[in-house]
Amino acid sequence: LYERGGATPSDIRIDTYRDYGGVENLVVVKPGNSPETIVIGAHYDKTGDGCGAVDNWSGQVAVTHLYRTLRNLQTSKTLVFVAFGREENGLVGSRAMAQAIPRESFPQFCGMINIDSLGLSRPQVADNMSSRGLERLAAEVAKEMGIPFSHASLPRAYSDSNSFIAKKIPAITIHGLDNNWTQVLHHREDQASKVDPTSVYLGYRLALAMVARLDQAPCNAYR
Repeated sequence: LYERGGATPSDIRIDTYRDYGGVENLVVVKPGNSPETIVIGAHYDKTGDGCGAVDNWSGQVAVTHLYRTLRNLQTSKTLVFVAFGREENGLVGSRAMAQAIPRESFPQFCGMINIDSLGLSRPQVADNMSSRGLERLAAEVAKEMGIPFSHASLPRAYSDSNSFIAKKIPAITIHGLDNNWTQVLHHREDQASKVDPTSVYLGYRLALAMVARLDQAPCNAYR
């Protein structure tokens, strides 16, 4: 998928974490003018039921297109695109990555944008998976761009952004779920026929605008 987005094999690496059961994250780094870093991610695993089109092939497609859009642009900050492994088993891949960041490097991680399960409705922010500063940024950007947008917590659910929030790194999860999401996610109803391409596109547009704003802001602007 990332090769289709323009990455060459030499751009792509696989990070394996033996202390986390050998979980593998696929990583593509786009160097910026500074070591200050924005992480953009989505998990690639799925549960046994359904084909995982909503949860989370939609997120992988959006992140790949973000990479395709940004790979040849000059950015102030380094962009790290990650496909996280074993999110469905307890955020394993993202926890491994967050835990591996040296404490002295935390200040240069400016923010993390996570995309998880677009396709059923308008872009929304999961309040229980997001930092308040980035929630406000998402609302501002959506209003400026005229993108339909709302807040929607997902009770008893977590995503890869939580692994970074636990390390005091600002993070946000963008999703596109509706009130019937519990009947689709982790069920055989999670099929490509459920995915509205407009929802995926709007989630991509919102995330792209947020990356642009984060890239131009001071690294501590949303802490």
